[in-house]
Amino acid sequence: MKDERILLAHGSGGKLSHELVARVMRPAFANPALDLLHDGALVEAAGARLAFTTDSYVVKPPFFAGGDIGKLAVCGTVNDLAVSGARPLYLSAGFIIEEGFPVADLEKIVASMAAAAAEAGVFIVTGDTKVVEKGSADGIYINTAGIGALLAGADISPLKARPGQDVILSGPVGDHAVAVMAGRHGLKLPAAVVSDCAPLAGMLGEVLAAVPQVAVMRDPTRGGLATTLNEIAAQAKVGIIIEEAAVPVRPEVQAVCDILGFDPFYLANEGKVIIFVESEYTEKVIAVLRSHRYGREARVIGRVAAAPAGQVGLRTGIGGLRLLDMLAGDQLPRIC
Repeated sequence: MKDERILLAHGSGGKLSHELVARVMRPAFANPALDLLHDGALVEAAGARLAFTTDSYVVKPPFFAGGDIGKLAVCGTVNDLAVSGARPLYLSAGFIIEEGFPVADLEKIVASMAAAAAEAGVFIVTGDTKVVEKGSADGIYINTAGIGALLAGADISPLKARPGQDVILSGPVGDHAVAVMAGRHGLKLPAAVVSDCAPLAGMLGEVLAAVPQVAVMRDPTRGGLATTLNEIAAQAKVGIIIEEAAVPVRPEVQAVCDILGFDPFYLANEGKVIIFVESEYTEKVIAVLRSHRYGREARVIGRVAAAPAGQVGLRTGIGGLRLLDMLAGDQLPRIC
């Protein structure tokens, strides 16, 4: 890492984020639970097998089509526990609020959190609130942490990706990022373009009950589908080949990407999951996903290969194969 000051790109989830963690955080905090680098740490306490995760939410604007920062905070933490193979149980909620923030907006956000927690079957059991001077924050930030009980028989790890496995995606990519961008820049988009923010624990619990042999589950949030697949490929030292034509993108989302010059493969999602499983179990996993409202458009989008080890390839619509690399930071819109 050449930069000696933090850039916005260090928080994008791309290469600079990974370099920051590798250089500063991992050496200081190294331990077996952290070193797995999963969406949640797998730990034991008093004989119980638990998943533990935390995340902070700084989305702008705090309200967007399909959700708000409160719903996002609950769903994001619940999903990180669920893709770790756990049943989410309890959350904490920490609020950093800028002086002058409307109380009515805070009430809406808290109500949204309560509704999302009720749908996910979790309780918000502890928290903290701090208020900072006007100009010291961007309205409101929320930190959540979550604890879940690991499901019997579940053994989920990015290290379990193996050649021959199918890669399943639960639905279209890019919805969340485009909805937030539209809210941020005042764009008028079709009503169909809304955030996919949703709690996936119930659906994924059913998947693991039906197919405990699932090897890997991840939710493609920051950095999108491409970044998440690159993380798994690098950790497992396998190649992943994705079929471009198989990855679903809503026409409205693709149109926005075409106009602004974004690639939907790198856009954040908050209600999708990637699942790696041996091909003999693929149909069963897809059947369970499609029985749920959050997985009705699930499909196989690719396979794990032995090579190119540590990389992701995208087979294009004309039959070519190109590298689907991890971005250094955020995407830049096309300017010409």
